[in-house]
Amino acid sequence: MGREIDLLMNYPKTKRAVKERGAEKTDEDRAIARQFGKDFFDGDRKHGYGGYAYNPRFWQPVIPTFQEHFALTAESSVLDVGCGKGFMLHDMAELIPGMTVKGVDISEYAIENALEDMRPHVGVANAINLPFEDNAFDVLISINTVHNLVREECAQALQEIERVARGKSFITVDAYRDDEEKELMSAWNLTAKTVMHVDEWQAFFKEIGFTGDFYWFIP
Repeated sequence: MGREIDLLMNYPKTKRAVKERGAEKTDEDRAIARQFGKDFFDGDRKHGYGGYAYNPRFWQPVIPTFQEHFALTAESSVLDVGCGKGFMLHDMAELIPGMTVKGVDISEYAIENALEDMRPHVGVANAINLPFEDNAFDVLISINTVHNLVREECAQALQEIERVARGKSFITVDAYRDDEEKELMSAWNLTAKTVMHVDEWQAFFKEIGFTGDFYWFIP
């Protein structure tokens, strides 16, 4: 198992109306969100992002942290599992010219609407069956994606990360550290099917043999 480290420390923080969202959210909203279609990305806010558009202020501050942590250079290759419209990959390719970037997402809508320069580099795929050879990438990054699977599939996704990455990876997953955070997570969550205490996640990583680094999303 790798280490707990917040590589998203420089990602802009936004004020979240967690309790208000929880009071308004319905099972139908969750069902729509979990289709990961237009409604999730660019539909009503109650179904997801409420408009998923590129803004350099989000990922550009984060890329230098990835670059330093993984010693990324123009010779490096990175796979983003759950790449959405390719925003992070776009900034990575722009800030580290020459490097190889690839991305996959389960959402056909996101891939079809990816940033134009990223479209040749992204495709539709499920995290439990990545369409790449063993040890294909120097680094694999997966932000807030693995938890959208049921527990058994989470294990498969982590094993796929181990297979495809050459020993370096980083994921974030929905988690909580106490009852208050658990309640907030329940109110906020739309798509995650596996949410655990941070200690449970770490035990799970050890059980599966996941060796990458990790951190938590806690609203």
